[in-house]
Amino acid sequence: MAIKSFAKIHKRAAERKGGEEALARLVSRAPDPSELKMLGDDRILAAMAKCIFRSGFVWRIIDHKWPGFEAAFLEFQPGPLCFQPDEFWHDLASDTRIVRHAQKIRAVHANALFVQDIAAEHGSFGAFLAAWPQEDQVGLMAFLSKRGSRLGGATGQYLLRMVGWDAFVLSRDVVAAIRDAGIDVADMPTSKGDLAKIQAQFNIWRKQSGLSGVQMSRILALSIGENYDQTVSQEAD
Repeated sequence: MAIKSFAKIHKRAAERKGGEEALARLVSRAPDPSELKMLGDDRILAAMAKCIFRSGFVWRIIDHKWPGFEAAFLEFQPGPLCFQPDEFWHDLASDTRIVRHAQKIRAVHANALFVQDIAAEHGSFGAFLAAWPQEDQVGLMAFLSKRGSRLGGATGQYLLRMVGWDAFVLSRDVVAAIRDAGIDVADMPTSKGDLAKIQAQFNIWRKQSGLSGVQMSRILALSIGENYDQTVSQEAD
């Protein structure tokens, strides 16, 4: 089975959403690596924490409580957090300003150390991310999973998207569109083989379309599945 060109996927998405102009309004601009490079380490750590606490939980509750998270975790400054005694982390497990999940609280501590280590090597964590090649998102995901805490799978993908790295997100609709295009991967692709296939195809589509990973991911999601009214917020990709 021949793999569909991205032009065909793009055309189908436009037809579903009312034309090219309508589709363009639903697709974000390409991320700017210079903005990522300037992002503070505290904002990187905050994004890690938000993605971790959102995982398996109702996002709006985490978002509503977020000012409390910022206060409880010292504005996510890696240096001060790394020097907090065990009692600080123990007490957070009963702190009503946050969602009290002991394992996720410990992950913030581990990731503060992770961010600090990478920043020491590269000047900042944002600079490290900005320098990572766009053609190897899968390699970056593996690095985050190995060196960070609870940053594997979808959490790592949403983290990259949140901080402004040009990431695709393998949501249900994106994977369905990838499979519909002729790429033989599982419904929930997590194996190294499946991820390598997806990365290779995104690299091909990037050259074909001139679009960013974020833009291709969004268009894939909009090209298939339930055709939601986009005036209503949807987690399409």
